[in-house]
Amino acid sequence: MWRSGDQNSEDETAGLGARFSRLLTLEAERRGLFPWIAVAFGCGILLFFSSPWNAPPLMPGVCCAIAAILAVSWRQLWGLRLALIGIAAVFAGATAASWRVRAVETPIIGRVTIAGMTGLVESVDMTVSGGRIVVVSPVVDGLRPEVTPQRIRLRVRATEGIRPGRAVSGKVRLMPLPQPVMPGGYDFARDAYFKGIGAVGTVLGPLRVEELVDGEGIRFISVAWVDDARNVLTQRIADTIGGEAGAVSAALVTGKRGFIGEGTNDVLRAAGIYHIVSISGLHMVLAAGLFFWWARALLALSPILALRWPVKKIAAVLAMLGATAYCIFSGAEVAAVRSLIMTLIMLGAILADRPALSIRNLSLAAIVVLLREPEALLGPSFQMSFSAVLALLVFSSRLMALVFRSGNGSVWANSRIVRGGAALMRAAMALCISTLVASLATAPFAAYHFQTSQIYGLIGNALALPLVSLVVMPCAMLGVIAYPLGLDQMAWTVMGWAISYVLTVSAWVGGLPNAVLTFPAFKTGALLLMTLALLWASLFHSRLRWGAAIPAMLGFGIAAMPDRFDIAVDREGRAAAVRNEDGTLSFTGSINRFLAEQWLRADGDARFLAREKNS
Repeated sequence: MWRSGDQNSEDETAGLGARFSRLLTLEAERRGLFPWIAVAFGCGILLFFSSPWNAPPLMPGVCCAIAAILAVSWRQLWGLRLALIGIAAVFAGATAASWRVRAVETPIIGRVTIAGMTGLVESVDMTVSGGRIVVVSPVVDGLRPEVTPQRIRLRVRATEGIRPGRAVSGKVRLMPLPQPVMPGGYDFARDAYFKGIGAVGTVLGPLRVEELVDGEGIRFISVAWVDDARNVLTQRIADTIGGEAGAVSAALVTGKRGFIGEGTNDVLRAAGIYHIVSISGLHMVLAAGLFFWWARALLALSPILALRWPVKKIAAVLAMLGATAYCIFSGAEVAAVRSLIMTLIMLGAILADRPALSIRNLSLAAIVVLLREPEALLGPSFQMSFSAVLALLVFSSRLMALVFRSGNGSVWANSRIVRGGAALMRAAMALCISTLVASLATAPFAAYHFQTSQIYGLIGNALALPLVSLVVMPCAMLGVIAYPLGLDQMAWTVMGWAISYVLTVSAWVGGLPNAVLTFPAFKTGALLLMTLALLWASLFHSRLRWGAAIPAMLGFGIAAMPDRFDIAVDREGRAAAVRNEDGTLSFTGSINRFLAEQWLRADGDARFLAREKNS
């Protein structure tokens, strides 16, 4: 009996293995395994940043080469080849991360330093209460060149007379890069390190500004010129429109968000549409789409060009150039560059006569982005943008097909009014479905990084995005084109009217009861499991996708049982938080607002929202 049972068990195991192998073969025949190379590449990056082992870049690179050679040599063994390709991709990700860490290596200030400083202004960010400047090639009194950071970010009381490309000198107070206030919290030091910033500080007293510096290198001059042009246009848009609408409009065009008040930021976040003021995927797609549409429409006006020339491909090339110019002018921030790479690959697919929107193109874009900036994988911008696009590619079309499956056989369908109403309804449903899918896909990442969720984000996006797409972005492009001629005022005025409506809608949506839900911070393992579930359900085409339910349930289960701290003490030992009998936190010592908000946010305590509203 026991032998018979063991035999049946072995037969069932062999049967499951055979079925799994057949499903994998089916995935390979459908060319569905390529996106997993991007996943393995990202796993290599995660392993590098989470491991204390600081191996030289050559070692993971050699391991990657060995695995790749073995995969080519043993290509007849299908299963082994797949495993070796995955291993090679993992080591490739670790190699990219290792090279990146060493490429941006810069000295970091280890203690508070008050000294005289001279340097070149690379960028200026104007704010309501003053501004921030980034100084490159600084010379600090008392610091040897080999221990002086490549870049220093300074807060100044006023930015008048300070322009990128000029030399400045004065007395400064430099401090080490701020560390996370708690394990798993936002790591400003890591982000600053990959930007080459080795110290932050403030200017003490007047800052002397010298004449424009020439001969400092084409890269510095071009970066400084672009930043100066952005500041001039930002000031012009803000002055033309005025108020918070002007500040938001300027941020949409130039990416400079310093003029936006904290109250407006909180309102946009509560409404779930704060992403419109960050130059990223939405702006890049709309900009490239407008360039593509206008170029194709103008070329199609000529019958000779439309019939003899590849108008669609020409429009794609012009859209690529326009999107690149827009990315450079908006400051080429990390999110904008990632979105540009994705957009260029999508448009490049048109040139190659391939589908522009596909998971393979998205996977290729992810690999290119992570090759350039491996550290981006650790941030919410990369995670949320790629998860949203992935979910939209996989699930939106299916949901829309399910919603619009039933046709209308009525004779009234021939009426223009009925057809127009049906088209508007389909557009509205498509917007709601895509917003819902993107919101669900990004919800785990938002909860992990920000401990909040905007439950009315669907309403806010449905009311605001059509106006942003149809009015705001076209006006922004027309304004930029007319700006050198001095004919841009009307475009900014119309844009300001539309943004005022968006802010009104945001205030209404954000003011609804329980507009923002708070969650306690959960472990990284829960986020990894939920990410695996999303990838599993999206990248597999066969019945294998139902296996995503297992990591999804485990991830949500772990997230539902967070480890809340009872006592927290800051790094300097000057402030502490203690849990009361009722479960809330009380503070003691020299507590500052930022520290208190971070502790409350991690505990899922909504009091930090009240602090923001009262600020």
